[in-house]
Amino acid sequence: MKILMLLETEFPPDVRVENEIAALAEVGHEVHLACATRKNKPEEERFGAAFIHRKKISSFVYRSSVGALKFPFYFNFWRKFISGLMSKETFDAVHVHDLPLSIVGAEIKEKFGIPLIIDLHENWPGLLSISSHTRTIAGRLLCNIEQWKLYEKKYLLLADRVIVVIDEAAERLIKLTVPEKNIIVVSNTLNIPEPQVREKRSSEKKILIYEGGITYHRGVQYVLQSLSRIRHLADRIEFRIVGAGNYLEELKSLSDRLQLNDMVRFLGWQPQKIVYEEIGKADLAVIPHIKSSHTDSTIPHKLFHYMYAGLPILASNCNPIERIINETSTGYIYKFDDIDELAGKIESILITGSSMRPENGKEWVERKYNWEVDKKRLVSAYKELQR
Repeated sequence: MKILMLLETEFPPDVRVENEIAALAEVGHEVHLACATRKNKPEEERFGAAFIHRKKISSFVYRSSVGALKFPFYFNFWRKFISGLMSKETFDAVHVHDLPLSIVGAEIKEKFGIPLIIDLHENWPGLLSISSHTRTIAGRLLCNIEQWKLYEKKYLLLADRVIVVIDEAAERLIKLTVPEKNIIVVSNTLNIPEPQVREKRSSEKKILIYEGGITYHRGVQYVLQSLSRIRHLADRIEFRIVGAGNYLEELKSLSDRLQLNDMVRFLGWQPQKIVYEEIGKADLAVIPHIKSSHTDSTIPHKLFHYMYAGLPILASNCNPIERIINETSTGYIYKFDDIDELAGKIESILITGSSMRPENGKEWVERKYNWEVDKKRLVSAYKELQR
């Protein structure tokens, strides 16, 4: 099949999209990816097995996406972009990454009579309900969560297949009356890298690590607040934050106010090789996501990084994360907003408790939670569409 993928964001990088492109190309599909860019990237380019088509998007149109259901600018940009592409190319399927561009995918399906696949990286209405930009006065005026819920149901019911990242997301969609036979779970599992070599450290400090996006709903602020409760351990614990995002400056300000700068290191965005190295140096990993309808129906890629590294994981009680950690015995769970419980567990695990590494985490990744397993479901879904 010749597949057209739609992706709102810059590409590369996107680990999930890269993995999916490679998996589909391996079995003979030709993948074209249409994406927006705010940089000076080429309009046409090969990326691995994929043909990349880019369209420059203005800041105004890009920012108007928050009000896309009320004003047409954003969807019209994509309609014009894809119409121009479709005038030059023909496709056998359209694969939309995430919910917003589903309307464009549905219009392509109707006009050209090809299957529509909607690939939900997130619970989009759930994410909007906790995002900082939708909690402002302007955000609330432009973005109506109930409208997005209706939009989600409408277009998921028009899709031939809906891909989700975790079982809990599939259960949520079944409650929305999306046919179970149309839902495919393709998780954010690890495309297993070369074995990691742990660095032998002479430092007496125990290292707590968080890696990933820095946004409000990731909950890193709760970790900083918990460290202020165990400030007396500043010479024994170091918290390393690896990542970037729109909440980074707020976290730095909070660290200043709580006088934690001798306990906390902000390492910023790092290439994957450095991320693996930092995980290899750590004694404990944290996933402090705020529990919500969003985090109860998605799964972070970092969970499988930590498991593969054999790190014990301290995670908030978001349903999918708690289920997998309990299933694999690879960590500890705390109530997401209980600062005292979090502080107590950090101290007990790193200082007074066992520093045992749950090596079975690597075994679970190698056996079950890896991309080799998940990509088979993706390939199978496309095979069914060809029948």
